[in-house]
Amino acid sequence: MGVSRETERLAAYVGLLRKWNPAINLIAPSTVEQIETRHIADSLQLAEIAENSPGNWVDLGSGGGFPGVVMAIMRPELQLTMVESDQRKAAFLRNVLRELALPHARVLCKRIEAVDRLDAANISARALAPLPQLMAYVDRHLSASGTAWLMKGRNWQDEVAQARTDWKFELKPHQSTTDPDAAILEITEVRHA
Repeated sequence: MGVSRETERLAAYVGLLRKWNPAINLIAPSTVEQIETRHIADSLQLAEIAENSPGNWVDLGSGGGFPGVVMAIMRPELQLTMVESDQRKAAFLRNVLRELALPHARVLCKRIEAVDRLDAANISARALAPLPQLMAYVDRHLSASGTAWLMKGRNWQDEVAQARTDWKFELKPHQSTTDPDAAILEITEVRHA
């Protein structure tokens, strides 16, 4: 039985993470043994939930590449941009894209607020900022008809309540399969309150 190209690329990505992590701290050292079951699985569920979302994709604060690299592997038809301000992490991401032959993806090494408006059809972020702060980034870079896919932890409901004091948006939460208290927030129609 053959192994899919996606499976091979995910395995190669995990290898690169393990190799680079001691020098750059791409993921918390305490979670290195959980790369597949936590980080990869977390990002794969987003790829599945958003599998029919067309248009360009922007991953904000990509860090070690979650979910950006996984989306690039699973959705090769997407034009994908990863925004990461840390030079070392951006170098890692560029190396991953080169080694895994993912020419449809690119890395912008800038602060999110310094990047020219990206007008993205889809935006993702994982472990970047509290939702009230994240909404300003989403508002800046999401097209009017676009969708934000924000991966939030167990306090996601409190964060949504706080964000709604300054922002109006449509929300469809998807319960996380890797953490029953976490969710992927599908957000559309973003505007100031």
